[in-house]
Amino acid sequence: MHRRTLLAAALAGAVVTPALASGTARAADPGPSVTRTGTTTLDGQALFFVSYDGLVNNNAFQKNGLLTYKGYQYAVWYTADRNAVVGRRALGASTWSTVKVGHTLRYNDSHNVISMGVSKTDGRLHLNMDSHSDGFTYVKSVAGLMDNPGGLSWTASRFGAPQSTLDGLALTSQFTYPQFVSTPDGRLQLSYRVAVSGNGRNALAEYDGTKWTDLGEWSSSTGTYTSEHGSSTARNMYLHGIDYDRNGRLHSFFTWREQNGAVMCNSGGITNHDTGYVYSDDGGRTWRNNAGTVVGVTGGSDKVSVTDAGLVVDPLNPDHSLMNQESQFTDSAGRPHAIISYVPGRFGQCTTNYVANRTANGRAFHVRRNASGTWQKTEIPVPLNSSQRTKLILDKYDNAYAVFPFGRIAGASAASGYTDWKILFDGSGLSAFGEVVIDETRVAQDGVLSFMYQEKSSGTTPSALHVIDFRLPA
Repeated sequence: MHRRTLLAAALAGAVVTPALASGTARAADPGPSVTRTGTTTLDGQALFFVSYDGLVNNNAFQKNGLLTYKGYQYAVWYTADRNAVVGRRALGASTWSTVKVGHTLRYNDSHNVISMGVSKTDGRLHLNMDSHSDGFTYVKSVAGLMDNPGGLSWTASRFGAPQSTLDGLALTSQFTYPQFVSTPDGRLQLSYRVAVSGNGRNALAEYDGTKWTDLGEWSSSTGTYTSEHGSSTARNMYLHGIDYDRNGRLHSFFTWREQNGAVMCNSGGITNHDTGYVYSDDGGRTWRNNAGTVVGVTGGSDKVSVTDAGLVVDPLNPDHSLMNQESQFTDSAGRPHAIISYVPGRFGQCTTNYVANRTANGRAFHVRRNASGTWQKTEIPVPLNSSQRTKLILDKYDNAYAVFPFGRIAGASAASGYTDWKILFDGSGLSAFGEVVIDETRVAQDGVLSFMYQEKSSGTTPSALHVIDFRLPA
């Protein structure tokens, strides 16, 4: 069993900005703070059902269920009658314009989320939806819609017909977890999983403004992993995210999930283990470990594998109910940060019911690479009170914000070395079900933390879906 060590250490002092031209020294950069500025309602009666402990309209792995582009914010969800809808508003506006895109949700499966992406090279909005180890539905807008939102009406005629391929490109019959990411040169990439939980591979496709290309798979499901309890020969890599930093490097944290439950101390746990990290400096074509060694080639025979050296940045065996697909972000210097969560060893060395144990004793941790290249880790002193995921963003001063289930927000300052985590908003009055969907793109555009949440309900009774906004330090 790997012993745990908290590596975080406070910096020697506050970060001080240069003196102003007038000669008057400016105070240290502000620490984290949130000021609630408003809440809007997307749908008073949105589709509600619980599966896999989550909601189809608010699953934290739903990359870009909410996004901001050129002064407008966009949101996607399913209505009570199962219609896929995309809405938009000018930033700061209190009302949303909505369009049905011609697809209805097939199953009550919370994996079947809607994800959005923007191809900057031609100004299109792209949607991928309704998939869990089977086919997907793809819809794209007309060219230029995202570049001229004030001049183009928001109507169904702006969107093409739903497709079961990417403009004729068929990827796989077992497709899950669409995540769009805009490349620095204006292209759009689609990250997805091929095959099934415990035996799947990550892959990429790319849109250049004219056509989609299948770049291929880049992670492997093969190789032998052995714990103190047993071995497994199949698995899949679950991504905490896939994001370009401002310098063009593509980052991805991940955890492995083993197919064989023999690696666990108890069958009531979950086979996730270890936090790993890879990056790419060539648009996802080749992948390197933290030391810079190539460990995989997209579409090639050498893929990122559980047996590759140098992948693990925070080791943990499968006995602590480590969550998959949590969250990541990069700071102003391009350094990677992640949120992971599990049941720490002080609560026992063997979880027997991952939902109950995480709810009772789960904690989130902030993992990051510092300026010297060393990995550091800090426990966030906020009980999860949930089995679900926490989201991460950083503001313009690199202060960190963790958005917990039920809409609770904690923050930590860059000046402290991220050791001063505290609750900034307790979620009171939201009646949020659990996980929230963060607008990862908005904070850089107008300094607002914006997230989508759905109110608690029961059975399949529809409930209200909202977007709440918080102003961050200016």
